[in-house]
Amino acid sequence: MTDTSTPNALTVDLEDWYQGLEYDRVRWPEFECRLWIGCERILTLLERAGARATFFVLGQAAEQHADVIREIARRGHEIGTHGDSHRFVYEQTPEEFRRELLHSLEVLERLSGSPVISHRAAFFSVTRRSLWALDVLAEAGVRYDSSIFPVRNYRYGIKDAPPTPWRHHGERGGSLVELPVSTVAILGQRLPACGGAYFRIYPYWLTCWAMRRVNRSGWPAIFYVHPWELDPEHPKPPLPWRIRATHYYNLRRTEGRLRRLLAEFAFARLCDVATSLERRGMIG
Repeated sequence: MTDTSTPNALTVDLEDWYQGLEYDRVRWPEFECRLWIGCERILTLLERAGARATFFVLGQAAEQHADVIREIARRGHEIGTHGDSHRFVYEQTPEEFRRELLHSLEVLERLSGSPVISHRAAFFSVTRRSLWALDVLAEAGVRYDSSIFPVRNYRYGIKDAPPTPWRHHGERGGSLVELPVSTVAILGQRLPACGGAYFRIYPYWLTCWAMRRVNRSGWPAIFYVHPWELDPEHPKPPLPWRIRATHYYNLRRTEGRLRRLLAEFAFARLCDVATSLERRGMIG
């Protein structure tokens, strides 16, 4: 039975299997495009569950798969931006980040036919080194961001960042709401347990326990998944062991686990979850 007491946010980082593996972008044309395979499976699961989600889309992926973006929007899901080329934010200058952001917004708004107001950085790479990105986002009209992971990781994270949604006030007067992927505190340490590799590596019950714990505290859980995680047959090129282990582990279980999760919890678009929190006065 689905728990509908607290709608949670389901987010999809819409990128192909090779785009998150840190290959040089000049090599991308070498790889097999399989974006639609996992995306279609996610859309089917969402439709059967009567759920809506936010799809954070790379601008370059949108240009190559325009029909996919139109179909996602047609089904009532939110289109958010994932940047343009899947670069770490902290490896860009503010001007480079702004240029890529504006290009992705133009492409996605043209294809979806709606304003794009939500953003997630590639690799959750808004860190202490790149907090300036929040001001750039606010100035561009982005209202909701989900880029700061309140954990320690070798590629991302701000360990002491707020674990629940909060408002950022920009230096030039703009603001946006930051909605971090959900974590839970265990023995004084924050544990990421709501999506991605964590959803595949940890036992399924741990994700459910974490989401219910977040919900009992009065907050919606923010969950994320990638289309390639529902495509276990995608290519397996040689990779460093750490990346290979996290990228390919338990891929064959992702689709079944996501189906169960959609049956046990209510999910909505990130923008709708954020709007509800604002309306209830839970975000300053």
